[in-house]
Amino acid sequence: MSYANILLKPLISEKATRAKEEANQVIFYVASKANKLEIKQAVEEAFKVKVTEVNVIRRQPMVRRRHGRAVGRIAGYKKAYVTLAEGDKIDLFEGV
Repeated sequence: MSYANILLKPLISEKATRAKEEANQVIFYVASKANKLEIKQAVEEAFKVKVTEVNVIRRQPMVRRRHGRAVGRIAGYKKAYVTLAEGDKIDLFEGV
């Protein structure tokens, strides 16, 4: 798989910004079939940085219920917390 198929989009939130500032981590939504090694290689290839660690979190899809009946579905996703080497950084929206 190419890195465009593995890295779906970056996560931009207050928690992600704090992780970027304090721990030099960047958070991405990734493909559900991707493993840690593929994620590491995709980030290194896409942004030309050195990755030291990758942590992955999966959220299972859930059924939305109302009055005991299933009325919808909440999609699941997979996130990757990518820790960059000292001195490396990824500028997603800096200076915009």
